[in-house]
Parts: sequence; C-alpha cells; structure tokens
Amino acid sequence: MNFVKRAGMSLGARKSKTAALLAIFVVICTLLLGGFLLQTAAARQEADAQRTIGVDVTVKQKGLTPALADRLGAFRLVNRYNPELAVRAGAHGFAPLTSDVPKPGGTEAGKRGHEAASDPLAVNGVRDSGMLLPFSYGSTKVTAGRGITPEDAERHVALIEQRLADENRISVGGRIRVRSTDGKHTAVLTVVGVFRDPTRDPSVWAPPHELPGNALYVPVGAAQRLAATGGPTVREVVYRIGAPDQAEHLHAEAERLLGAGGFDFRVNDKAYKDQVRPIQQVGVFAGLIVWVIALAGALILGLIVTLQIRERRAELGVLLAMGEKKWKLIGQHTVEVAAVALPAVALAALGGQLAAQPVGAAVLGGHDGRSATAGGAQSTTIAAAAVAVEPAAVGKVAGVGLGISLVSTVFPGIGILRLHPRSILTDTE
Repeated sequence: MNFVKRAGMSLGARKSKTAALLAIFVVICTLLLGGFLLQTAAARQEADAQRTIGVDVTVKQKGLTPALADRLGAFRLVNRYNPELAVRAGAHGFAPLTSDVPKPGGTEAGKRGHEAASDPLAVNGVRDSGMLLPFSYGSTKVTAGRGITPEDAERHVALIEQRLADENRISVGGRIRVRSTDGKHTAVLTVVGVFRDPTRDPSVWAPPHELPGNALYVPVGAAQRLAATGGPTVREVVYRIGAPDQAEHLHAEAERLLGAGGFDFRVNDKAYKDQVRPIQQVGVFAGLIVWVIALAGALILGLIVTLQIRERRAELGVLLAMGEKKWKLIGQHTVEVAAVALPAVALAALGGQLAAQPVGAAVLGGHDGRSATAGGAQSTTIAAAAVAVEPAAVGKVAGVGLGISLVSTVFPGIGILRLHPRSILTDTE
C-alpha cells in the first residue's frame, strides 16, 4: 500500500491523537504567525517613523543662497527640507501692530524707532512651515487655513499672525500688500493661513518688527523679491533624512556643493533614538520569538513523534516483515505530521486575522516622541502600523510549519533505521 494513503488511514483511525496533534500545531502556527506579523508591522512602522520623524540636519554657511539650499535638498537621502530667509518689509493698505509701551526718549532711540517704523514687518521666507520648530513642536498653531508648503514655491501667499489678522480684520482668502525695504517692489499676497504665536508682546518698548504679531511667513521666492538689492542669504537650512547613518553621506554631498569646512553641520537624532530604536527592538524581539517558537515546536513535536513510534512498534514490525522499506515508514510519519500542519496553518491564519489588529495596537500603539533641534524640542506622534494577515506571512508560517514537521519526524525516525522485524515481533509477543 502506498505510504501516503496509509498515513491518511492512520490519521483517521487515531482521531483523538490526531486532534491533539492538530491543537498543538494550531498553537505553534498561531504564535509563529504573530511573530511574523509583529516583524512586518515593526518594519512598516519604522519606515513610517523615518519618513515622519527622521533625523534633522541643520546647515549654516555665510552667503548660503536659496539655489544652493535647493540643490542640497535634491539629494536622494533628503525627505524634506526647509530653508529660512529673513527680510524686513513695509505694510501697504493695512496697519502693522505697534508696542503699547511708550517709546523711550533720546536721539538714538528716536532714530531706531523711525527706522523700525519704515519696515515694521518681519517676513520669513520658508519652503515648509511645518518643519519650523514652533509649528512642529505645537506651541505655535495654525488656527485657520494652512501653512506654507513646497507647492507654494511660485505663489504669492502668506501665513500671518492672529493678532495682525484681528487688528486689520483679515481672514483666510484675503489679500495684503507689502513693499520691499527699498520701496522698489510691492507684492500682493493672498492669506492662506492664520497662526497663533503664544509669545507675549515685550514688557518694554520694542520696534514693530520685533513684535510677534508682525511676523508673517511667505515662500522663499516671495521673500527674495521683497529683499533689498544685493540678494538675501539663507539664515539656515534644516534637512530631514531617514536615519543617523545617512548623515555622513549628506555631509559629503554638502562638502561637494558648499566646499569643505566652510559650513556648520549639526545632526540632531534625538527623536530617532526616542522613537525608532524602540520600534527596532520590537522587530528584533519578534524575530527572536519566531526562532524560539520554531525550535520549541520542533522539540515538542519531535518528542510526540518519538512516543508515537514507540507505541507503534508492533505496526512497524509487521510492515518491515512485509518488506516495507524503512524510508517509507519515516515518510509515512512525515506525511501524517505535515497533513496536520496544513489545516493548522489555515486555522492560525483565521484566528490571526481576528486578533492581529488588537494585538498590534497594544504592542505597537502610537508613540509620542520628542525630538530636539537647535534651541528646542519637536513633538511627533506615530500612529500604530496597520497589522493584517497577508499571504506572505501565511506562506512563511506554512514553510516553517512544514520544516518543523520534517525536523520533528526525521530525527526521531533515525531510530526506525535501527529496527529489525524479528526483534520487534519477539518483544511484542
């Protein structure tokens, strides 16, 4: 009789032991599936965290132009970047805020006040306002509309402070006119957002451009057009990369573009260490779980198969006496265990689909991380990665399960190779 057919008949005749073996295999496959799903979710969440948080690198150089900042921002490892360009501008058709504190007397103070009154607005040219420390940390919030984005590069738009908007009854969609410091250029800016800066006005007199309410953010191109003759330079650029080990490559690219040793290069990987490293540890732990379960499963099933072989010595003796080859007897046991493993994988996949998301949310729930940049911290929330049973994970479980079946039957089956029909039948008599 074919040993595969004989394996099926044996499983049917020993229903209780087959059910027990199936239950053990279901537990093993479920644990294996959980380990693989946790690995996949950790890898996915790590990739999301690298894109969301990453590592901030601040580059400063005297005479750094927006064009050079853009060229370095086009480097393949840079996910986001934001140059900051600060200029002064005058208001046309609306009233900038002024200090409520009386201006001190004196010739020097009066001269300073006159110069400040001519250019009362602090215009900040940015590419991505969401990367600015106050906005990313959450202390400064956009209360209406939106911030400045890379898509606004060629647009005449502005993000203004709440106090300036209230004073002049400006809302999202409205327009303001600002002029350059030399009076040669006037720009009409559409307000796309209003933000609230928690910084209070100074307790002593301050020129208008130093008041937090007179600050506004515009695209870098708009700030360049408002600058005086001579071309403005970028104060600093923040580049966001995926991991700390990529900073060395970015530094090499910066040296190629900006010249060796002519710039300040500061790496801030605090958020990465606070958020990504724990996720990586979860992935390593999940991999360790898979190995432990696989080894423990092979050991447990190996012991069960060994006991079954001892219980079925008489059956084996009769088959050997009938001329059955020993390797076919080992093959029969392997087929029996593998035949139980396949439905166990299906049951584990069904159970895993129901439990994957709650377990994943518990283990890889949202992490609140804080990352420091120059002068402060940044808060970023990472959402829990979606955990779902995928065909690839089920395939891995099936492969490991069949491997366990093979290992747990081949090694105990070595004892079959040493069996002799006469001795077995004599012992059973």
